[in-house]
Amino acid sequence: MKKNISVIEGDGIGPEVMKETIKILNSIAKKYGHNFNYQKTMAGSLAIEKFGNPMPEETIDSCLKSDAVLFGCIGDAKYDKNPRGMRPEDGLLKLRKRMNLYCNIRPIVVHSKVNKSPIKEELLDGVDFIIYRELTGGIYFGEKGRSQNGEVAYDHCIYSKEEIERIGEMAFKAALSRRKKVTLVDKANVLETSRLWREVIQKIALDYPGVRLDFLYIDNAAMQIIMNPKKFDIILTDNLFGDILSDESSVIASSLGLLPSASIGNNKSMFEPIHGSYPQAKGKNIANPLGCILSGSMMLEYFGMHKEKNLLEEAVKKSIEARICTQDLIDTEFSSTTEEVGDYIEKYIRNQ
Repeated sequence: MKKNISVIEGDGIGPEVMKETIKILNSIAKKYGHNFNYQKTMAGSLAIEKFGNPMPEETIDSCLKSDAVLFGCIGDAKYDKNPRGMRPEDGLLKLRKRMNLYCNIRPIVVHSKVNKSPIKEELLDGVDFIIYRELTGGIYFGEKGRSQNGEVAYDHCIYSKEEIERIGEMAFKAALSRRKKVTLVDKANVLETSRLWREVIQKIALDYPGVRLDFLYIDNAAMQIIMNPKKFDIILTDNLFGDILSDESSVIASSLGLLPSASIGNNKSMFEPIHGSYPQAKGKNIANPLGCILSGSMMLEYFGMHKEKNLLEEAVKKSIEARICTQDLIDTEFSSTTEEVGDYIEKYIRNQ
């Protein structure tokens, strides 16, 4: 099978974790007779420096023409004071909107062989849930502005019925193949948009009588994810709340570096680790590549390559069991480099 993949390495540790991901995907392609054609393209701080734009049109065109997009990470503190639309993160928001990537899927799984979580071990055993985060609406994309004197600011949060329906359907369908439970996280006691979410999701639930639907306010959900994470199966929520909860959930998994994500649209999809650019680790060969590698695994599943996805995830699991891990997961004196982790996983795939 031939697939054209746009690759955006991004900022900070992005090129390092992407290098290992592509190395491992190539080993999968060789074993199963696939042809992955990579088109590297630019976004983030490098694109600002070269083009004066964090997301150039040629990058967007490449992504729209590809079968999928692999994205590293984005962000650079030296651009934090840039005007709106000219920060690296603005480029990512623009790409999500142009590709209509409305559903962000973030699996949260605990690996028992490595535990650097501050949460008690008995609370973590068996934790396995997925966050379905709406990605192209809400406060991130609403009208923003300041008063003329700059002393009053506003960010509008807007959602339509259609935006809620399309991600709601995906969440309920996913629940059917899992533990058949959806938890809607909102702030319906205060926000009108949350009240609309509840109305729409309750109607969708009628078409899925075998799936249990419950509700949590965002403040309670933030506590329950730490106090009782095993209670969750599918968490469904809006853009802002999903961003916060998925980063909070990295504490359960021990490290942001472990967590992958998929951003799904009607015709195109993008796969990226949830971590940021981690500029302090840039060029030091210490960044955890597993979040990016597992994002590649989610891409394989999107392509319908289920055997390939299973082998890649088995290889990742074996690397963790063998404690071939970067220093965010085990003590520095016993840790492996970014490249060594990738080499171990590649070798495992090659030898199976």
